[in-house]
Amino acid sequence: MLLFASAPSSTLAQQDGAPLQSPQTQQQAQAASLSAASFDAQFAPYNTAPSPITVAPGAVDLTSFEPPAEPKPPEPRSIRNLGSGIASYYGRRFNGRLTANGERFNMRAMTAAHKTLPFGSLVRVTNPRNGRAVTVRINDRGPFVKGRVIDLSRAAAERIGMISRGHARVNLELVAR
Repeated sequence: MLLFASAPSSTLAQQDGAPLQSPQTQQQAQAASLSAASFDAQFAPYNTAPSPITVAPGAVDLTSFEPPAEPKPPEPRSIRNLGSGIASYYGRRFNGRLTANGERFNMRAMTAAHKTLPFGSLVRVTNPRNGRAVTVRINDRGPFVKGRVIDLSRAAAERIGMISRGHARVNLELVAR
């Protein structure tokens, strides 16, 4: 009794020294060669060097144009040293409430409360421990804690780095607009 083992059709017989391929395999090979050829043809226009750019006479070359830088607003100049003392801050609990000058408190604004300075005064508050400074506008009265000289908004307190302790020794200067 003779048994014949089945082998893949591509290796069953040889024709002119090349393995015989099934019709399905031949179609896949043709499709692959066509898709590779069309893929290369799609990118043929990009394989050439770009043509030189010609600029019309009198035109402005924007690659060499440098727009003028916007000037920084001038730093407020110091009018009077108000001394130093302990600053605290107030934030979330008072956010949205009316301040002493009639506006709503915004903990994200650069504002502060002071006992005697006129509303609208600008005060530069400097934290000497880290050298950070912020200019705030007085819009409220306070602080009402003994030993404190100014209450900053939360944003101003963050800017000078006093959030973690809740209070800090600061230097105060009255500044002009």
